[in-house]
Amino acid sequence: MSLERYSKRVILPAICVCLPALLAACSPADTAVETVAVAPSATMADSGNPISGDGIPNPAPNVMTNWGDLPAGREWGSTAGVDIDPIDGNVWAYERCGASSFGSGVPVNCDTNPVDPIFKFDRNTGAVLANFGGGLMVTPHGIHADAEGNVWVTDFAGNEAGTKGHQVHKFSSSGELLMSLGTPGQAGSGPNQFNQPNDVITAPDGSIFVSDGHNGQGMTSDDAMAEGRASGATARIIKFSADGTRLKEWGQIGVLHGEFRTPHAMEFDSQGRLWVADRGNHRLEIFDQEGNYLDSRYMYGRISGLFITADDTLYAIDSESGPTNHVGWRNGVRIGHIDEDRVTGFIPPFERDDRVYQGTAGEGVAVDADGNVFAAEGPNSLSWAGGALTKYAVQ
Repeated sequence: MSLERYSKRVILPAICVCLPALLAACSPADTAVETVAVAPSATMADSGNPISGDGIPNPAPNVMTNWGDLPAGREWGSTAGVDIDPIDGNVWAYERCGASSFGSGVPVNCDTNPVDPIFKFDRNTGAVLANFGGGLMVTPHGIHADAEGNVWVTDFAGNEAGTKGHQVHKFSSSGELLMSLGTPGQAGSGPNQFNQPNDVITAPDGSIFVSDGHNGQGMTSDDAMAEGRASGATARIIKFSADGTRLKEWGQIGVLHGEFRTPHAMEFDSQGRLWVADRGNHRLEIFDQEGNYLDSRYMYGRISGLFITADDTLYAIDSESGPTNHVGWRNGVRIGHIDEDRVTGFIPPFERDDRVYQGTAGEGVAVDADGNVFAAEGPNSLSWAGGALTKYAVQ
């Protein structure tokens, strides 16, 4: 069956038939976890199918695989992070020191292979403008270029010696280490600890926000979530002042608003609202900078990364929808305005036979001033993309 016929004959009818009964019979607390992404306020695109991407225009159709130069003798590892320098418009990214897999205990990571993982690329040519960070991290995960030209990176996993990882590092644009948050190699929920920090971002006033806790996305029952919380697993946003003083945190593993199952990425919009990609709950959650819940979006899939442009256009990349965790939703980049839960653009994924009808796409996304889209290829897509970065060019 074709993807279009599958979506029209199986997915959409099932939603239409089942949703009224679910809403009548269930409360948010006892609804099955994997139905969280279906919301009565979600709207369809004016034309086309936002689940499959069929009939939705692609604003950046020219695919440039294996984008970006790599020093001689190195092979691309996976990534989840890419950002645009707000000063010169070039591209910041990292690759995991040749590792296609990631996390603690893998044979190759940035501890066992301490090459420089952080890159700055010319956005037009892919030439390397800066490369640093070797020997400091285990598994880089989130990346953010701040308004002063500094670059921030989260180190997601610890090394076997317990001396590196579970930290957030701030570098100058030339690679000088300016600040580190967290206790090296020690995961936890204490006052100076992270437990799998996913992403970092700074607000206009310099406040630092870290999204922490990666494994909640695999907890698909109330019992599993309760066990995760009891074990010390985290799913939270932590706020620091510009000098690194810890101010507050909010969130835990769960499905209610203000709870998360893997807060995988963050962005600010022009109003100063914080957007969080709540990957395991298939939604975007919107907060003010004090952690008060404001709104949600549900039409963007199982989101790994997001980027909001100066005109408040939202780009959200779905790398994780698959046949067993988000049936029918196609991977790729969904695009829309922040004011509506409506998809108006779609960049399709690479095809992959074992992700039937759904393909495979990257985990991070960034957009330059010309509308060119850069995807950071994670473990699910690295082999099919041919490199850690893909550029989707407008022309």
